[in-house]
Amino acid sequence: MYSFPIGAMIESFKLPFEQAVEKAASLGVKGLQMYMTKGEMSPENLTKAKIKEKLSIIKSYGLCVSAICGDFGHGFGDVQANPVLIERSKKVMDLTMLFETNIVTTHIGVVPTDKTHPRYSVMQKACKELADYATSIGGHFAVETGPETAIVLKEFLDSLGSDGVAVNLDPANLVMVTGDDPAKAVYTLRDYIVHTHAKDGIKLFDKDPEIVYGIRPKDENCTADASFKEMPLGEGKVDFISYLKALDDIGYKGFLTIEREVGAEPVKDIAKAVDFLKEKMI
Repeated sequence: MYSFPIGAMIESFKLPFEQAVEKAASLGVKGLQMYMTKGEMSPENLTKAKIKEKLSIIKSYGLCVSAICGDFGHGFGDVQANPVLIERSKKVMDLTMLFETNIVTTHIGVVPTDKTHPRYSVMQKACKELADYATSIGGHFAVETGPETAIVLKEFLDSLGSDGVAVNLDPANLVMVTGDDPAKAVYTLRDYIVHTHAKDGIKLFDKDPEIVYGIRPKDENCTADASFKEMPLGEGKVDFISYLKALDDIGYKGFLTIEREVGAEPVKDIAKAVDFLKEKMI
């Protein structure tokens, strides 16, 4: 019924690079997303020669790079920290093009529902600069869903007025944090979606997204650290039948990239996820 290519986050395998690529290919994965934020893969340390080497390995197994993750874990809500983060993010975008993809995904922080909140304009300014830079090099600065509802995110993205801004739609993040409906989110964000994560999970109880994403500390009313739980595909609350139909309805042609951030047997979980997605796409 559907023909979305299946990808995987290379870090989810928890294996050395080439072993992870080989395993991904053996499972029927067609593309890989990887982080470009630390160690040898930080924008400061990653050389063109190293990129060529890694891309050659990926291609040797018949795969491609679906997107690069440029999430430095800080968002763009701090006016003092933003100049350095913006320049590092631009460098990530530049290097991403050498991996023969033009999509950089990242979390930008929690978009306030109140547009008069001081952080709103700070985030606007930073994201506008990054989105415009993406446009200038033919790329996409793709914001990952999760910290806010799809409607709040769309209004924020619309306010940037840039062709370079995009969305990496993660259905599990919406379910686990805001309780938003991923299928409805697809229709709301249809003009921006360039990449997706295939992830599942459940929401355990309501917690302020600003606490979940570390913008402010846990308060005395929070009695548990975990307000959600990531689950193997098909075992959480993401309605993948409705979600895949929505993606097909809007004409999405990009990757469903499996992300498995927890679990003792990641390779087994990724293999199950591939089978699950293939079954749902028949």
